Amino acid sequence: MKNLPYSAQSPVVFTRRLLSGAVLSAMLAASMPTWAQQAPAAPAAAPAAAATAPAPTGAVPVGDVSAVPAPTIAAKAWIVIDVNSGQTLAASNPDMKVEPASLTKIMTAYVVFNALEEKRLTLEQTVPVSEHAWRTGGSRMFIEPRKPVTVDELNQGMIVQSGNDASVALAEAVGGSESAFAALMNQEAERLGLKNSHFMNATGLPDPQHTTSTRDLATLSAHLITDHPDFFHYYKQKSYTYNKITQPNRNRLLWADPSVDGMKTGHTDSAGYCLVSTAVRGDRRILVVVVGTDSEATRAEESLKLLNWSFQNFDTVKLFDKSQPGIDARVWEGTAENVKLGPPNPVSIAVPRGKAGDLKPVAQRTDPLIAPLAKGQQVGTLQFTLDGKVLRTEPLVVQDAVERAGFFGRMVDTVKRWFQ
Repeated sequence: MKNLPYSAQSPVVFTRRLLSGAVLSAMLAASMPTWAQQAPAAPAAAPAAAATAPAPTGAVPVGDVSAVPAPTIAAKAWIVIDVNSGQTLAASNPDMKVEPASLTKIMTAYVVFNALEEKRLTLEQTVPVSEHAWRTGGSRMFIEPRKPVTVDELNQGMIVQSGNDASVALAEAVGGSESAFAALMNQEAERLGLKNSHFMNATGLPDPQHTTSTRDLATLSAHLITDHPDFFHYYKQKSYTYNKITQPNRNRLLWADPSVDGMKTGHTDSAGYCLVSTAVRGDRRILVVVVGTDSEATRAEESLKLLNWSFQNFDTVKLFDKSQPGIDARVWEGTAENVKLGPPNPVSIAVPRGKAGDLKPVAQRTDPLIAPLAKGQQVGTLQFTLDGKVLRTEPLVVQDAVERAGFFGRMVDTVKRWFQ
């Protein structure tokens, strides 16, 4: 039979060739490694510019989408965070390097609490008082050489009385020397992601290289609250008596507001008056850091302004818990056709009061999803937006594993995708 020109061949022959080409493409695609078939995740949308410094995640402070602006605060720098969600509600100069003064003792306590959790210290353990600890200047607990003092007593002296001598004694008990302990403090600062903090001592006595920022202090304080809840009770203690000397906690808010249960004061001539304060109302915890105010009264008043503003004008909502299944997504070449996607853990998000219904989750993920998929495998990101601004970004992960289908199952799915 004479060959006909291509244009004259029957539609049946053409259709056969088309289908055979599709099957060949399918077989070739099925033989390719899985990673080569997956498209890269779509790039995340750039968040809108923030009026204050954005949080490390790229999210805007929640106060930026609130109809009620933050109050004017008479401080060099400040920040207020919702501890439940970890979000910044508002801030001013949050990344400015500042002198922490006795707020340093929050990190000192964090490292001491680590040692207690790891059983390297016990609360009943007696600690020797060195000459160096005894002679440390500034605020004091009034410990004495050769007079036994326990770790529990030193914790109260450091936290309630803000004793520099107690801080040094604890530093020496954990690190062997104050300088070695400062190295541990800096190690923890790096682990916690504190970008502007460097510690030279356990007390907060002035040193040009001893710096932090209000954002770092907020991050550290939130970690202390959540990582060491068994020791947080020290911070709400209103007074402590040691060596027949009673000293009150310098945090005036413990008397002014019953919801306040911490946290730490600081003051030097160069740092001004500083305060980390935190309160619980209902099931919400708010934490405020103010530094560089002009008096004890001012630091308390300005901190209370921010606490009240935060509780009155924001809610914290929980998403993607057990009552809220994840997002359905199509899976190709797998033993299942669909898979649930969502954040790895339930998400708490702070929103302006009454705005929870306007919160929008926006998934940006790899497409197509091709098996095998492991449980917990990240396939994109999930942004939570309000009024077009990103409040939070979470990983988008596979909630249940999907195994790879057999050869013919993969081939059928590949053909289906070829015709899409």
